[in-house]
Amino acid sequence: MSNQEIAHEFSNIIKVYKDGRVERFLGTSTVPPSTHPENGVQSKDVVISQEPAISARLYIPKSAATSSPQTKLPLLVYFHGGGFCIESSFSPTYHNYLNTLVSEANVVAVSVDYRLAPENPLPAAYDDSWAALKWVASHFNGNGSEDWLNRFADLRGVFFGGDSAGANIAHNMALKLGCEGLVGVKLIGIVLIHPYFWGTEPVGEELTIPAAKREYVAAMWRFACPLSIGSDDPLFNPGKDPKLGELGCEKVLVCVAEKDVFKDRGWHYSEVLKKSGWNGVVEVIEAKGEEHVFHLRNPTCENAVAMKKKIASFLN
Repeated sequence: MSNQEIAHEFSNIIKVYKDGRVERFLGTSTVPPSTHPENGVQSKDVVISQEPAISARLYIPKSAATSSPQTKLPLLVYFHGGGFCIESSFSPTYHNYLNTLVSEANVVAVSVDYRLAPENPLPAAYDDSWAALKWVASHFNGNGSEDWLNRFADLRGVFFGGDSAGANIAHNMALKLGCEGLVGVKLIGIVLIHPYFWGTEPVGEELTIPAAKREYVAAMWRFACPLSIGSDDPLFNPGKDPKLGELGCEKVLVCVAEKDVFKDRGWHYSEVLKKSGWNGVVEVIEAKGEEHVFHLRNPTCENAVAMKKKIASFLN
């Protein structure tokens, strides 16, 4: 077998060779934690688990270090995107985004670095994310292993957030919390930015999407979750989940982008959630003229700034 034979390829994202080698084209660079020179947000890295390898980058706003007496702040647990197979909490993209969001919203943040597919296929990312949430919960009485969470984070005011695959994780973690509980944590809301949901039956304008593009989305899910039943897996299509009404939060903010292939899934999610028996409030905002995760590529554009302000207001 030639070492150049390809087993899987998703253009400009990832390539897997038949000999097992994995080549990623995005999201491989990292930056260290820091104190942001302009907004004063501080960050540091923590190891949550050695086996499996789970870590996180923590952020505190300038106010946390300077206010006296200490006021505890809302806690945002953030899950990065990347189709479950690229990116990390330590990439410049996510480090820059969390720095600005933490400053704008005046919250503490835990940005979870979960294991990636295909080396660690789903449900690894879900398992790691739940393990990270249990680690966060261990700080509820102020006696956890991480000083920043003990001192600055209000575990009765917790939010989950994420973009794309990370939004998928945020939803599934909120559902798991609603079904199983998480001692010490009160989940107020979730922020789903351009959520990575799908289904076999087209919704909204999905009928106009070329068949090849629809198959690409479905194939990428099967790549990350090879044991899945497919696009109607409740993990990927929340409308097929009989437990949807048990979502464990009071409010949901869904952000969609007009030119995003996943736009109609975001709107559909809000509709099925309203019909599920869930008692909370869901709001959808749509950025006109924008593509998938535009706010990460162009964080200073007008729509990105407006979305960040909306999210900041949701977190407070």
